[in-house]
Amino acid sequence: MKTNLITREGYRKLQQELHYLWKEYRPEITKKVAWAASLGDRSENADYKENKRLLRQIDSRVRYLTKRLDSLKIVDYSPEQDGKVFFGAWVEIENGEEERLKLRIVGPDEIYRSEKSYISIDSPMARALLKKEEGDEVTVKTPNGAAHWYILRIHYSPS
Repeated sequence: MKTNLITREGYRKLQQELHYLWKEYRPEITKKVAWAASLGDRSENADYKENKRLLRQIDSRVRYLTKRLDSLKIVDYSPEQDGKVFFGAWVEIENGEEERLKLRIVGPDEIYRSEKSYISIDSPMARALLKKEEGDEVTVKTPNGAAHWYILRIHYSPS
């Protein structure tokens, strides 16, 4: 089951996507369907079939976003979070091989269309990092065994 948490910026992005799909993209595709339908025989009309398929995809995504936006809880930054890893944190970590990562812990709805550095709060890495402080070592269980990381920096702004 997905966590129902989201950052304010992630929520806005989903709202923008819903608005675009419903107010701009869907009307455009609907016009194409009407045009293609006006050409007559729909059984061999590739434009008609393709645009009807697109309409079904748009409608499916609109339904999903409408339901999902109603169920999400926006989590804003709070000064009490400073110094520890919580939802929305940027965390800079390093392993023993000098590999460095800068990650942001966000909700599962934010990771697919966002930067590569965003990880879901439901991921093993995020779970290992939660409530830890700078200088702490965390162990993450991976398919290849345990991985050890050191927390270098925690902050709540993108810089």
